[in-house]
Amino acid sequence: MKGLLTLAIIVGAVTTLPADWNQFRGPAGGGVANGTASLPVDIGPDSPHLVWKSPLPKGHSTPIVHGDRIFLTGLDKKSLRTFAVNRLDGKIVWSVEAPYEKLESVHRIGSHATPSVATDGEVVISMFGSSGLFCYDVDGKQLWHRPMGPFNNSFGAASSPLLVDDRIVMVQDHDTGSFLAIYDKTTGDEVWKAERPNSRRNYSTPCIWTVNGKRQIVVAGSAHVVAYAFESGDVVWTVRGISRVVNTTPVVGDDNRLYVACTGGSETEQPVFAEVLKDADANANGTLEPDELPKSPIKSFFTQFDRDADGSLDKEEYNSIREIFSLSETVAMAIRPGGTGDITNSHVDWKESKSIPRNSSPLYYKGLLFLVADGGIATSINAETGEMLYRGRLSSTGKYYSSPAAGDGKIYIIGERGHLTVVSAEAEWKQVAESSFEEDVYASPAISDGCIFVRTVSNLFCFRLSQ
Repeated sequence: MKGLLTLAIIVGAVTTLPADWNQFRGPAGGGVANGTASLPVDIGPDSPHLVWKSPLPKGHSTPIVHGDRIFLTGLDKKSLRTFAVNRLDGKIVWSVEAPYEKLESVHRIGSHATPSVATDGEVVISMFGSSGLFCYDVDGKQLWHRPMGPFNNSFGAASSPLLVDDRIVMVQDHDTGSFLAIYDKTTGDEVWKAERPNSRRNYSTPCIWTVNGKRQIVVAGSAHVVAYAFESGDVVWTVRGISRVVNTTPVVGDDNRLYVACTGGSETEQPVFAEVLKDADANANGTLEPDELPKSPIKSFFTQFDRDADGSLDKEEYNSIREIFSLSETVAMAIRPGGTGDITNSHVDWKESKSIPRNSSPLYYKGLLFLVADGGIATSINAETGEMLYRGRLSSTGKYYSSPAAGDGKIYIIGERGHLTVVSAEAEWKQVAESSFEEDVYASPAISDGCIFVRTVSNLFCFRLSQ
């Protein structure tokens, strides 16, 4: 109760806290808490630092914190909803429905409420693949709606919107119609849209990188990292050679370098179009139909690259998938600022290919890059040199969909089955605590003003040191 009273004083005194967690992965999308507040180590359902536990509709979106409110999305009996939770006691303050015509298919462990919201304390931006983009005020009143989905993707939509000044940044990479766009916060009107024709079903959220005073929107997907000018959508630079499917989000370090880490999809060189056509074009029509293609990754992903859905692959369609497969790499890398055009060979400072995460985004903290790979393998890397400093196994194996969050010299890591491990943020990290939430966890933790918020598949927890 003492911790609860302290929280009431803190929250009641202000409406905007300097340590708000305003988007997916918090301030600047880095997963690192602002401020110097002390954080508890031993958190879990039976922790003495538990302030409250609140049941929620199921969803994978991260808790987004601003002032005295926490914003999330969820699916409640086939109703897509955005809701606000009182930071003081965990009670739902408001809940609004996002209408849709049809729920799209999602991955077996996915959710129709995967993208996290973004807020600046004036508006709350929600994204549902089944329905599109919504804007609410902080009291839940709908200001506008921009229909979009469902998208052509059997796994659903996962990338979260960003809110930058009066602009909304959103990328959607699917089997067809992939794009990056900026929308006006007040009206929802499209400011600009950049097509991404050779990008297929990625789930990475973009990040904002300021270089020489100008903002770039960095998007990782389909074997490429691409930076777009914030004001125009023009491509600034490209780096070739990341994974075919990207689930992780790039991060900008304190050194203003960009860090990318991803693995997903096979990496294999495919034969050129002319060779396949020569041996396989049975009807001599100059294109390749599914029954003509030899068994190969390209045949397996035929529908993703049949852009015009005419049942055949022409040379351009075939080459687009061949390029992605041939360039695909499992890799972590550091990219220095200042490049234009293809900077693959000029601005990549280092690469690492071992123990790379598939879903858990990289964490830059105190000059170190931390990676959490499936199987519970955690790696610390010297961010400046790329030297692997320490690699070890966490107390829980299995898969990791949640991205780590850091603050107060600690890193909080949660596996799919709800096992939490806290490690020290140092080169040779040490495990300092562990617990189990006894429920699956896909959402990433949020940290704000000394509070840690953990979302399981059906509950939201708030932890704080007693004052």
